[in-house]
Amino acid sequence: MPAQALAAELRRRGRRVAVMTDVRGERFRAGFGDVPFAVLPAATFAGRGPLAKLRAIADIVRGIFRARRLLKDWGAVSVVGFGGYPSLPPLVAAVTLRLPTCLHEQNAVLGRVNRVMAPRLTALALSFAATRGLADKDRARAVCTGNPVRPEIVAIAAKPYAEPTETGLFRLLVLGGSLGAKVMSEVVPAALALLPPALKSRLQVTQQAREDEARAVAGIYEAEGIAADLAPFFNDVPERLDWAHLVIARAGASTVAELAAAGRPSILVPLPSAADDHQTVNAAALAEAGAAFAVPQPDFTPQDLAKRLQRLAMVPARLAEAAQAARGQAKVDAAARLADLVESLKPHSMISRHSERVAA
Repeated sequence: MPAQALAAELRRRGRRVAVMTDVRGERFRAGFGDVPFAVLPAATFAGRGPLAKLRAIADIVRGIFRARRLLKDWGAVSVVGFGGYPSLPPLVAAVTLRLPTCLHEQNAVLGRVNRVMAPRLTALALSFAATRGLADKDRARAVCTGNPVRPEIVAIAAKPYAEPTETGLFRLLVLGGSLGAKVMSEVVPAALALLPPALKSRLQVTQQAREDEARAVAGIYEAEGIAADLAPFFNDVPERLDWAHLVIARAGASTVAELAAAGRPSILVPLPSAADDHQTVNAAALAEAGAAFAVPQPDFTPQDLAKRLQRLAMVPARLAEAAQAARGQAKVDAAARLADLVESLKPHSMISRHSERVAA
């Protein structure tokens, strides 16, 4: 999502944009519009045996050589990486070609690939000013741009948050990340089943649930008389955020940034297995500002969630306060800030807004 937001901003400025990703990123192709789009070999070493690691090295090397060819063919003048092992081949290729490079870190903890690449790149863009894991010598090249979000999310920021009334509808949005989250399907329906009938009758639930879990989740809601809309993936998250009074979600970087920009109160359940526990740190950024309630997964039980929801439903002003606090953490101009940084990396002769070169 941050890459899509940057691409849209650069294109708005008259830049040409190209995208490199791995096979997993291909499903997001449509979000970039009509731009050159390349799927490169990429791999991770994590949790692999010796032979698998050798194959990973071979994939990365192939990815680097293909990225070099594409960057030359496209006439690229700068390369922006968004972290993770898919960004490794393009960034290494750019460094070997002596192109200006920028790395954007979405999380509050610098990712492992980003830690390796950071000392070799021209500039670093951070979502959080106090990002952990960044060496002091690299911090001097870092700029806190914030985490770019889609224009559709930014548009929500212009609308006031309408808190639920004590007797009106209470709209709950439950997200589990790009692949869903089993814990949400296990805990949220069970928690809502524990609520008093008067509150159940007020609920409208939109929940992301994996296909293999959706039938059981739908059965609970139907038995409890709770209005619910279920899907394994939502392509219209901005509209659903605009609709929601409260969001229950993981604490991935894009989720946290979008919640802040949209000004939506949330209950965040960090993914325990996230690398370096970065989701816990992401969640803490909103929780410490009073914008969210961070709940470690072991404490995320039906009983605890039911109590939280009852308290919030009884005092809706608390939701309004959290919504205001969330907006206080937002950098809705993050895409523009990042685009400014990318443009500043180019030689002066290439800064024309009508340049025919490529920012990849």
